[in-house]
Amino acid sequence: MEHTLLCLLLLLSTHIYSGHSEDDDGQAKAVLTIYPTSSQIFSGESVTLRCNIQRGKVTDWKYTWRKDDVDSFSRKNEYEIREIKISDSADYRCLGTRITNQQKHSEWSDAVRLTVTALPETTLTVYPNPAYTGETVTLTCSVGSDSGWRYTWYKDNIKKVVTLSGRHTTTGVTFTIKRAAESDQGLYWCQGEIQSRSISSIISDPVTITVKALPKATLTITPNPAYAGETITLTCSVGSDSGWSYTWYKDNTIKEVTLSGRHSTTGATFTISRAAESDQGLYWCQGEIQSRSISSIISDPVTITVEERPVAVLTLQPNWPQIFSGETVNLRCDIQGGEEIEYAFYNSGKSIYTNTEPEYRISPAKKGLYTCEGLQKINGLKHSQTSNAIQLAVLDKPQALLSVSPQWLHPGDSVTLSCGVKESSTGWRFFWYRTVPYTAGLLSLSDRSYSVEPLSGDGTTEDSYTLIPAGPSHTGGYVCRAGRGDPVYDTLYSEPQFLWSGDPQPSVSLKIRPNRTQHFTSKSLSLSCEEKRNSTGRRLKKYREKAVESVCVSNWGSIAGSTCTIRSTYTGDSGVYWCESGSGEYSNAVNITVDVGPLILESPAYPMTEGDSVTLRCTNRYQETNPIPKVDFYKGGVFIRIETTGEMTIPTVSKSDEGFYKCKSNEGESPESWVTVRGVTPGPSRSVLVGVVVGLVVAGVLLAILLVLLCPYKNAGGSCCNRTFSPPQTQSTNQQEQESTQGQAPDAVYTRLQHGSANIYDTITLSDNNDNDAGAATAGPSDVMYAQIQLKKLDKKKKKMPADPKENPVYSEVKTGKTTETANPPEDLVYSLMRPSTSPGP
Repeated sequence: MEHTLLCLLLLLSTHIYSGHSEDDDGQAKAVLTIYPTSSQIFSGESVTLRCNIQRGKVTDWKYTWRKDDVDSFSRKNEYEIREIKISDSADYRCLGTRITNQQKHSEWSDAVRLTVTALPETTLTVYPNPAYTGETVTLTCSVGSDSGWRYTWYKDNIKKVVTLSGRHTTTGVTFTIKRAAESDQGLYWCQGEIQSRSISSIISDPVTITVKALPKATLTITPNPAYAGETITLTCSVGSDSGWSYTWYKDNTIKEVTLSGRHSTTGATFTISRAAESDQGLYWCQGEIQSRSISSIISDPVTITVEERPVAVLTLQPNWPQIFSGETVNLRCDIQGGEEIEYAFYNSGKSIYTNTEPEYRISPAKKGLYTCEGLQKINGLKHSQTSNAIQLAVLDKPQALLSVSPQWLHPGDSVTLSCGVKESSTGWRFFWYRTVPYTAGLLSLSDRSYSVEPLSGDGTTEDSYTLIPAGPSHTGGYVCRAGRGDPVYDTLYSEPQFLWSGDPQPSVSLKIRPNRTQHFTSKSLSLSCEEKRNSTGRRLKKYREKAVESVCVSNWGSIAGSTCTIRSTYTGDSGVYWCESGSGEYSNAVNITVDVGPLILESPAYPMTEGDSVTLRCTNRYQETNPIPKVDFYKGGVFIRIETTGEMTIPTVSKSDEGFYKCKSNEGESPESWVTVRGVTPGPSRSVLVGVVVGLVVAGVLLAILLVLLCPYKNAGGSCCNRTFSPPQTQSTNQQEQESTQGQAPDAVYTRLQHGSANIYDTITLSDNNDNDAGAATAGPSDVMYAQIQLKKLDKKKKKMPADPKENPVYSEVKTGKTTETANPPEDLVYSLMRPSTSPGP
C-alpha cells in the first residue's frame, strides 16, 4: 500500500513540472520562424525571430531565446536583430513559460539555422566591347542567384545614374545601348538592390565601353603578279577581333567569287590554285560578324596579274662536250628580270645550292642531271620556270695520245709530233716532252720507265709540234700531255712514242744476228748493243703494239755481256728494237718480224746507199731439204719478176728502189719488208763544181744556138751541121754508158746526182766534111763535159733543198770541133742535165 502511494506522488510531481494543469490535455509546442525568409541573409539587414506557442495567448507567455547555448529572455514573442552581422550566424530555439505559473512551459522549438553572408558584389559585363558605331551594346549586371534584385546603372561616376532614352533601355539585369555612338563611350557601373529588404549590393567594378568606327577590310595578295600555275593566296584582315567571316568579290562589289576545285576559302584566306589567265582581275573582300549583324567597310580593290614565268637558262662553263674526273666546272643560271631573287641549283631534283649569285662552281665536277630556277628572296616562292636540264657526265681522267710522223728518220726532213685527247678535242693546250733515263726528282711517267724534259715551256695551242730539220740527235722517245681550264687540269702523260733511225749512230749501235729483218718462229736470234764509249745502264728496248718494254728478262732470253739471245722466237717477238745508252742516246732501230709461215724474205736490216748492190732472198723454213724452185717477187704489191734461184739482185740500188718487198711461191707468201735507200749527199767541193758546170752549160747552150744559126752559111761553104737525137735509154743502159764513158774519157767531167729511167740526149755536131755525117752518128765528139742541173720546188715547211734528185733527167750535148770516125768516147763534150722536181718522199 505504501509503495503504490509513492508511485502516484512521483507521477503527479512530474506532471506538474511539465506545465500542464490538471485539466490540460498536454504540453504546448513552441515554433520558431525567422524573417525575412530568404535563403540568404546579408550582413546589415534586420532579422526578426518569432516564437509561436500553440496554446494560449501570446501575452500569457514569456519567452526564452537560445542562441547556441546562450539564453536571453523577453516578454515579446519576437526577437529582432538590427544590422545583423556575420557573427550572428547560429542555431536558434525558443521556449515559452506561463506568466501565471512559472512551472508551466512549452516544449523547446526546433533549432533554426541563421546564416549571415556578406553583402554580394555586383558583376558588370559588356558585350560587345569594344563595339563599333551603330552596333547594339548590352550591359549585364549580376548579383548572385537570388531573385528580387533591381539594378541601378551609372555612367562616368557612381552618382550619375544613366538617363534612359529611346536608345538606352533597361530590362531586368540588362542595360541596352542601341545604335552605339561615340558619345556612349565611358565608364559604367551597376548595383543591385532589394527594396523590400532595404539592402543594396556592393557596387560593381567599372567597365570602360569603347565605341569605334567600323573597320575597313585590308586585302593582301601573295604573290602578285603571279605566274601561271602558281598558287595565289588572298588574305583579308579586319583588325584583331575574332569571329569575322569574309566575303570575296571579283570584278565588282556585287559579284561574289565562285568557289571551285581551284578556288577555296579557309578563315581569312581565299586560295587560287594553278593560277590561270582567267584569274586576272579586280578583287575585294569584306568582313562580317554574323552574331552581331555588322559588316566591315569593304576593302580597296586589288588587281591580280597572272604572267608566264620567266625562262631560266642553265649553261655549263666551260661548255666542253666531255668533262673529266677532277675538273672544275661552273653552272650559270640566267633569268630575265632577275632582281631580288635567289638562284637555286638542283641535281636530279634535289636542292644542292642556293645563292644570290647566278653561278655555281663545282670542284671537282660531279655527274648528274642539273637544273636551276629562281626563287623570290622575300618568301622563297618559285619565281621562274625550271631551266633546261644539263646531263653532266664525268669521265675518267683522260690520257693524251701522241703520234710521231714519220716514225723513221729521214735526215733533213721535218718530223711532226701530234697530240690529242681521245675523248675530247676542245679547249686543250698541249705540252711536249722528250724522254730521258729515269731520274728521281724529275718529272716522270707513272711507271718510272722514263723521266721527261719539256720541249716547250708554256705549251702550244696547236696540237702539233715540228722538229725542223730532224737529225740523229732527235731520235728517241717523246710524250705529251694536255691541259685546260682555270685552274689548269692536266691529262695523264701519253704513252711514249719514238722517232727511230735505221742509220748507224755515232754513240751506240744495235747489231742483230742473223742480219735480216724477217725471222722464223722457234729460231734463235741475238741482239747486241755496242757502245763506242764505256758507260753503264744501257738497255735493249722493244716497241710493239703502241707499248715499249725492256727486253731480255730472265724468262725471255739469255744475256751475255751486251748481247741478248732469244732462244726460241715467237710472233710476240716482232717489233722495233733499239738500244739506249745510260746517258739517253739511241742506237739505230731495226723492225723485226717473226712469222709462223713457210716463207720469209731476207733483206738488209740497215739502210742501203744509192749505188750499192742488194740481194733479196726468199727463204723456205725447210730450205735445206725443200729448196724453192721458183719465186715471184713484188714491190709495193706489184709483181716485178720471177726468179728460179729464189734470189733477186739489184746491182745498183737507187732511191726509186725503196719500198715494201715480198715474195711468193707455191708454198705460200712472205711478210713484207721495207728496204730503205739513202741518197748520196754531195760535199762542198762538188757543189762548187756544179756551179762551174752550170756556167759552162749556159755558155754551151749559147754556142749551140750560134752554131745552129750558122748552119746555112756553113752549108754554102762546103761544111755540114749535123744534129743527132738519141732516144731514151733504160736505167741500166744509161748507167753502163756513163760508167763506160767514165772509163774511156778520163778528161771528161761527169756529175750524176741520181740514176734516172728515161734520159734524153741532144747532140749538136759541127763538121767540116759532109761525108763524115754517117761517122759522126757513131763517133763521139772530143773534149766532152757533162753537167747536171736540177730544178726543184722548195718544201714550204723546210725551205731546204733535198739531197736526192728526181728521175727523168734531160741531157743536152753540145759538141765543138771536127768529127772523126772513131769508137772512142767523145772528148770535150758538154752534157747538161736539167730536171724539174719536188721534194723527195719519205
